Amino acid sequence: MVIVMMGVGGAGKTTLGQQLSAALGTGFIDADVYHCPRSVEKMSRGIPLDDTDRAPWLRRVNAEILRSPARTVLACSALKRAYRDVLRTETGAGVWFVHLDVGEAEVRRRLAARKGHYFPEALAGSQFTALEPLQPDEHGVTLDASRPLDELLAETLATAPGTG
Repeated sequence: MVIVMMGVGGAGKTTLGQQLSAALGTGFIDADVYHCPRSVEKMSRGIPLDDTDRAPWLRRVNAEILRSPARTVLACSALKRAYRDVLRTETGAGVWFVHLDVGEAEVRRRLAARKGHYFPEALAGSQFTALEPLQPDEHGVTLDASRPLDELLAETLATAPGTG
């Protein structure tokens, strides 16, 4: 089972994902580290990635999932249904999505305050434009990510399969 923390940059995917991984005693993968240098440079200049940029990135993330323990937590934007379909179908693993939903103003505030990360506040708008929320046939839950971390962790543990 792969539990994917998904959402726009600044939604809290890595923070909640690391907490969940620690609570479950599982592996943790941060998809951000699998972007190629060209994509990191592009984003750091405020240029959004497109599907062509994301395809090889998703392949690298999937390869890491396949090398990971059976139960793994993944922090990955997974903004579009097509990207989530790749994660679902190419790994052969059961996938459960936790969409961390948070407003654009709060995301901009978080990104402006974040230090040492290549993803700038300037990309927030493009993330919301690209975002395709979870559909009813996708396994997962949408959480209000403006809530405290401990509440998000408790709700994730209560709803994700095999964690309660």
